[in-house]
Amino acid sequence: MSDLPKLIRDLPKFAGPFDAHKLLAADCDVLFASYPAGTVIAAHQHDTENVGIITKGSLLLTIDSKERRFVTGEWYHIPARAEHAARFDEESSEIEFWFHRA
Repeated sequence: MSDLPKLIRDLPKFAGPFDAHKLLAADCDVLFASYPAGTVIAAHQHDTENVGIITKGSLLLTIDSKERRFVTGEWYHIPARAEHAARFDEESSEIEFWFHRA
């Protein structure tokens, strides 16, 4: 995570399956995440609706068995409860927003 500014690296660590720092916000968690090349996040789902932007490298995102690559500067969207998986073939970083809906 050395490519993130120190103020962001000083935020609380995210307690999840990847290296991230979490900024708490009303009804939304904001994650600043970095992934080593070869990182794979297995298929899963959650109640949050997520949007994110790739800030370095790329993301191969699979949603409901459809695969798409997102590169630096591109935004992606994951609907709440949609099954999805992720793969990072190169060292990558992103900012991801997890929206909690009632």
